[in-house]
Amino acid sequence: MLDAAPRARITLGTTTVTYLPDGEAHLDPGVIFPTSGPDGWAAHAPYLDADGRLPVSIGSFLVDTGAHRVLVDLGLGAVAFEVPGIGSFRGGALLDSLAAEGLRPGDVDTVVFTHLHHDHVGWTSDVAPAPGKAPAAPGSGLTFGGARHLVDRAEWEHWLGIDEVIGPDPLAVRKPLGEVVEYVRRGEPIVPGVLAVATPGHTPGHLSLLVTDPGTDRRLLVLGDVMHTQAQVSEADWSFVLDVDAEQGIRTRRALLEDYQDERTLVAGGHFAGTVFGRFLPARPLHRWAAAPHAGSSAASRARSTSSM
Repeated sequence: MLDAAPRARITLGTTTVTYLPDGEAHLDPGVIFPTSGPDGWAAHAPYLDADGRLPVSIGSFLVDTGAHRVLVDLGLGAVAFEVPGIGSFRGGALLDSLAAEGLRPGDVDTVVFTHLHHDHVGWTSDVAPAPGKAPAAPGSGLTFGGARHLVDRAEWEHWLGIDEVIGPDPLAVRKPLGEVVEYVRRGEPIVPGVLAVATPGHTPGHLSLLVTDPGTDRRLLVLGDVMHTQAQVSEADWSFVLDVDAEQGIRTRRALLEDYQDERTLVAGGHFAGTVFGRFLPARPLHRWAAAPHAGSSAASRARSTSSM
């Protein structure tokens, strides 16, 4: 059995990628993966908690290149709620996780969203409403007010005029973000060493991020919500209940498993329990997940620690 992942860091050359926890969810696995079938979880029981629910990590990734500090996604925000028939959600730790690295919101110069579901945009402003509950007041300002905020154009346009409870709240997220949002330029790095990779399916404009550093041939792929659990490494055909295009999502997972299974590639699954860092192992006969050893986190502004596969 696994718990939500703790703060952890991987080093690539002089670049560090740190997982910053914000919270966690505990979800009914059969409901959120309707194609898993009645017996599908028998082989993946170690990924479930004592109550048979799937623990899901929720947080952000801090990419520190030395020249830039990039925050990938903004967690759930300071909320706690239950979704009947699905599970429980709790957030609120992101700024404390950032402070544990010796940093404040003003130290982040770039925010990039893999997509705009509510558990990835919770710290956009100073308001984080629970899904289905309108905020008491509009967000009065961006949490990371000095940073650029980037998203794929197809993702931003997908949510225009849509008020689904799992999407970006109109007052707390879309309004303050709409005044500053920039679109990712396909094929161009967000900052040197951080490249957006189109990975649609979960949402139309879903992105993953590929992190590289000139000091090493190793690389790191930040998945976003291409996968929500390590079980999907072996069960690539399992679609998440909220996937907008389930068939596209399956094609995306299969392509990533083939393209990023080499030994130099690390993978970061932001919703994975236990540890978010690992890599894809070649299919024999199925692809498998191998957790990566990682360095304990300390202040990002101090000496960097290293880790390797």
